[in-house]
Amino acid sequence: MFDRIAHRYDALNRVLSFGLDTGWRKRALGHLPKPSAAAGLRVLDVATGTADVALLLLHRPEVERVTGVDVSTEMLAHGRRKATEHPRGAALSLQTGDATALPFPDQSFDAVTMSFGLRNVLDVDRALRELCRVLVPGGRAIVLEFGTPRPGPFAALYAQYRRHLLPRIGGALSGDAHAYRYLDRTIATFPSGEALRARFDAAGFARTWQEPLVGGAVGITVGERG
Repeated sequence: MFDRIAHRYDALNRVLSFGLDTGWRKRALGHLPKPSAAAGLRVLDVATGTADVALLLLHRPEVERVTGVDVSTEMLAHGRRKATEHPRGAALSLQTGDATALPFPDQSFDAVTMSFGLRNVLDVDRALRELCRVLVPGGRAIVLEFGTPRPGPFAALYAQYRRHLLPRIGGALSGDAHAYRYLDRTIATFPSGEALRARFDAAGFARTWQEPLVGGAVGITVGERG
């Protein structure tokens, strides 16, 4: 499915989020850990897609190297084309990889990022354990994901947009209506807020905190390895 929509994925993200999604990604990167004095950060971007977050990471001076993994080869192909236009593109490595079985040794990275991908994995708890496993002690997993807004007028309006307008607009612009009906279903059923924080704790993170955005429709969850 992601292979099919890869050619319009970036444009659709801008349209469907009303241009806010890039700001959400930048906000999430504000939770990166401080690098040691000896070297910059080694960061893994899981479910990197077309490498939006991976390339944003390269704009940050504290980041030395970024590795991106995704199961979609077409998404990665678009990411590699974008990397060739980035002044630090040589510091980015993109490869196929599954969030539930990351192809890296224990304690390989200072930080792991994952944006709008966790709800798509087959086993969320296993993926969270993998994010924890590949982090060094004190490293952070930063997950940006859709959530459920607090009850109120905005929550009702957002639910109508998500269920009715989003699939129609996404389907019309991408040519794949199924992909955007799927998006609504995954948002509706994915654990958010305290439920997601509890999953982080169960995965082995020593400290976990959250930052809700857009009234809780989007949220950042950060887990720090002890």
